[in-house]
Amino acid sequence: MSSDSTGGMVLPYGTVYLVGAGPGDPELLTLKAHRLLSRCDALVHDALVPKALLDLVPDHCERHFVGKRRGHHSVPQPSTNAVLVELATRHRTVVRLKGGDPFLFGRGGEEAAHLAARGIPVEVVPGVTSGIAAPAYAGIPVTHRRAGSSVTFVTGHEEVDKRRPGVDWQGLARSSDGLVIYMGLHNLERICMELMAGGLDPATPAAVIQQGTVLGQRTLVAPLGVLAERVAEEGLASPSIVVVGRVVAERVEACAPAPADAEMPIPFDVGDGIARIP
Repeated sequence: MSSDSTGGMVLPYGTVYLVGAGPGDPELLTLKAHRLLSRCDALVHDALVPKALLDLVPDHCERHFVGKRRGHHSVPQPSTNAVLVELATRHRTVVRLKGGDPFLFGRGGEEAAHLAARGIPVEVVPGVTSGIAAPAYAGIPVTHRRAGSSVTFVTGHEEVDKRRPGVDWQGLARSSDGLVIYMGLHNLERICMELMAGGLDPATPAAVIQQGTVLGQRTLVAPLGVLAERVAEEGLASPSIVVVGRVVAERVEACAPAPADAEMPIPFDVGDGIARIP
């Protein structure tokens, strides 16, 4: 049985809310997410969530960190699923707070299915995804009438156990006007080679935005053919978003917001400035 903050018994299970925290800037949090955070009884959160959002929860809230970051200890997904189930047996309102949007490369669908299969009430609360916000904070629109009519959001991260089919980068090069690549920095050289093998011109505009929307954001613009080389030279690191396509040439730096001074559970290596490669 779950309980509310006063200890009163209510339902067999509490509700688990899969909440999008947004891309890093705390001011991009939705009103619904803010309301849930301010009254939740338990919080399960990722690494890419600013401390300002964690500070919104009540003092009585039970907190669990289950972040995943390359180079840091990661909590296995089955363990996270088990934590959510257990918390739902004891608390009325459980918030599973995820960076960006829960249903876009956030494993929110897996967690929703796991909870629903066990009869636990679950609700998704969409968030602003970094694939749109990070380019925007660099002044890059992900769609533009002069740059085509399609954009594809894709992950560049390869599963260690290879159970998921590999991305058909050559096919994407032929079928989409623009690409927004999440978690692609580690495999960037191979991705660029596959895109060019699929027909993309090496001169195709491309950009990498590191730590988008928060202090330390860096933007590198370069032709696709030398993008991986320039990223290595400039020392850009994860988390980063890669944008490929003519939309990069439609960049309007004057509209880019100032990155937020946001503290993360696992600190970023703070850098600054913009690297432009002709």
